[in-house]
Amino acid sequence: MKRSNRLDLNSARWRKSSYSNGDGADCVEVSDDFPGLVPVRDSKDPEGPALCIPDGAWRPFITAVKSAAFSRRGGR
Repeated sequence: MKRSNRLDLNSARWRKSSYSNGDGADCVEVSDDFPGLVPVRDSKDPEGPALCIPDGAWRPFITAVKSAAFSRRGGR
């Protein structure tokens, strides 16, 4: 019998990131319902895939975003 490694996100409560674009074009949603993991999805495609990021990687990523480490360069 084949085991599935897929996380069931059907009961997840999603919230929009405070960094999402206010006009609804660039909306990222996250769920806080899974200890040790942070599921992330595109709110425009709620039935689409979600990335599940380990909590230990999520915190440094958010710190980098808040410090503008990923700001656009070169006028793009």
